[in-house]
Amino acid sequence: MNENNKVVIYTSSLCGFCYKAKVLLSNYDIEFTEINIDNDYDKRKEMILKANGKTTVPQIFLGSEHIGGCDDLYELARENKLEIFNN
Repeated sequence: MNENNKVVIYTSSLCGFCYKAKVLLSNYDIEFTEINIDNDYDKRKEMILKANGKTTVPQIFLGSEHIGGCDDLYELARENKLEIFNN
């Protein structure tokens, strides 16, 4: 997979929205790398920096592009725009 098309999702173990986002990605056969920030302060800081200050999870990225959270991902699905993840 091209680095520009790599999907990365920052998550927390007890987050229902993280679970929903991962299920949606899986249902569309979209490969992703999960970064759990529960006990990793450096990864949490990295996520906040990349997400322009957002501290909630999930935070989803396509390459260096910030997609947003679970609601944003579901909005892309409603608009039939998830194919951007498979290019």
